[in-house]
Amino acid sequence: MDNKAEAETMEAVSKEVMDLENVPMEEVFQTLRCNPNGLTTASAEERLTIFGYNKLEEKQESKFLKFLGFMWNPLSWVMEVAAIMAIALANGGGKPPDWQDFVGIIALLLINSTISFIEENNAGNAAAALMAHLAPKAKGEIESVVIATGVHTFFGRAAHLVDSTNQVGHFQKVLTAIGNFCICSIVVGMIIEIIVMYPIQHREYRPGIDNLLVLLIGGIPIAMPTVLSVTMAIGSHRLSQQGAITKRMTAIEEMAGMDVLCSDKTGTLTLNKLTVDKNLIEIFAKGVDADTVVLMAARASRVENQDAIDAAIVGMLADSKEARAGIQEVHFLPFNPTDKRTALTYIDSEGKMHRVSKGAPEQILNLVHNKSEIERRVHVVIDKFAERGLRSLAVAYQEVPDGRKESSGGPWQFIGLMPLFDPPRHDSADTIRRALNLGVNVKMITGDQLAIGKETGRRLGMGTNMYPSSALLGQNKDESIAALPVDEIIEKADGFAGVFPEHKYEIVKRLQARKHICGMTGDGVNDAPALKKADIGIAVADATDAARSASDIVLTESGLSVIISAVLTSRAIFQRMKNYTIYAVSITIRIVLGFMLLALIWKFDFPPFMVLIIAILNDDLYFMLSNLHLFHITLCVSL
Repeated sequence: MDNKAEAETMEAVSKEVMDLENVPMEEVFQTLRCNPNGLTTASAEERLTIFGYNKLEEKQESKFLKFLGFMWNPLSWVMEVAAIMAIALANGGGKPPDWQDFVGIIALLLINSTISFIEENNAGNAAAALMAHLAPKAKGEIESVVIATGVHTFFGRAAHLVDSTNQVGHFQKVLTAIGNFCICSIVVGMIIEIIVMYPIQHREYRPGIDNLLVLLIGGIPIAMPTVLSVTMAIGSHRLSQQGAITKRMTAIEEMAGMDVLCSDKTGTLTLNKLTVDKNLIEIFAKGVDADTVVLMAARASRVENQDAIDAAIVGMLADSKEARAGIQEVHFLPFNPTDKRTALTYIDSEGKMHRVSKGAPEQILNLVHNKSEIERRVHVVIDKFAERGLRSLAVAYQEVPDGRKESSGGPWQFIGLMPLFDPPRHDSADTIRRALNLGVNVKMITGDQLAIGKETGRRLGMGTNMYPSSALLGQNKDESIAALPVDEIIEKADGFAGVFPEHKYEIVKRLQARKHICGMTGDGVNDAPALKKADIGIAVADATDAARSASDIVLTESGLSVIISAVLTSRAIFQRMKNYTIYAVSITIRIVLGFMLLALIWKFDFPPFMVLIIAILNDDLYFMLSNLHLFHITLCVSL
């Protein structure tokens, strides 16, 4: 292939015209002009120029535009109209424009916008600094051919869709509704004043304009967005001290109103510290005992960069070095979501080659030569383990007579089933009771078997009314499940088992359709859509970067108690915000009615600048009291 043809091929790949996911490996090598030995330095640099680095584009937000955004909302619009009136419409009756009020209004706008900008910027910087300390954790190994990078990868496209999704939060909706109410009240008052003052009372032009300015300036709670923003910023700092980093300050309001929490089981409700009871290991091969099954499973495990399962199995040995003692490692197959197993090819002290594998029972069953003979017994043991809340791990062994690692080897032999137990966290049961007392219904979302989910739910006191994931999207449903609507199943369920990421998204969507404020925990890349869809997406400790990016809150500590404590603190913060909002709306009503009646009945003309001073003093005073009271509430919650 000449350089021109190669360039055209690379361009086709970069534009995703060619589908390399579903073609034989030989064609992939030929198309990408590479081989199993890798790329040369020159070739790698050339491809970097064509395809770019394997990272997502980072959006840089303009600080100036962000600052101007605080002056672009319904409440600010009214103040801006008042400023224009002060120099345009007030220029009449032989008097100059009202520069005094104009400068005061603009100063008030700038002060409030500056405070909001600084507080939100500080909160964002604090969250970014804390996130930076949560270094990404990646481990494992695989032999593969890279066919796409960055936004062109499957996960890159998913992340791009997540970033392009923007939902208007409940807080913003409420703030907009309050602003619209205040504006409508002022507009009605101004219309009444205009009708009465000019056609009926024949008042002079300039005093009438001043009275209209009084309603505009005094009736708008201009400091409300600032007070609420600062309150949330302080609350965000309080939550970070409890192990919950808020990436979006308005998530505090959603957290306060959350009534359903869909929680992962592993690592959140449980410790994610697996143990194996050697006495319960089930033997399936002759001449094999429990110690042999453990040794074979340990050989099929990594002795470094271990996951929870590998660590538990290797930890059963007297010395971790026994896993590789007396053998020469030839090839290790790491775990992947497709095969759902690991395998080690090795040579023993006599020079003979063997292969051992551990993994999901169904995958191991598909390997062995006598599947039909042992399948029923295997499933009976798996169900027995599951009823006790134990996961099953299968172990198989084969000989490789021809001594080649590429060889398929002799028949696989199913040698044993190991029970894995992930104990519940010591505080999970008490935390779930606290959540119920707060009106938060916790639903367990687990990828484990249904029986394991039910047993864990029984131990934690959260109920056993759980359903398999097939109840959500599957076609093969039991008659008892098929008769119920999916929405009703999700509403009444205590949890779901055998769940995949698409099921999480469906659960969130259905709960939101039933007017629930839904929280969702997640840790993987595939959880990102569900985390973004949820009202409160919560990335648990040790979550991937993609999950953190899609979430609203990032936990720095494991367990459910962090979330429930954050709910309690959020409600204290929200109560303060609610009190101020009620106060601000009541002030608007009183000012509109009071000054309108003074102007129309008693024909009293009040200087707009004095109203402006009163508004500034009133808002600033309440701003300080709000923060002091918030500190007091948060301190009480902490104690």
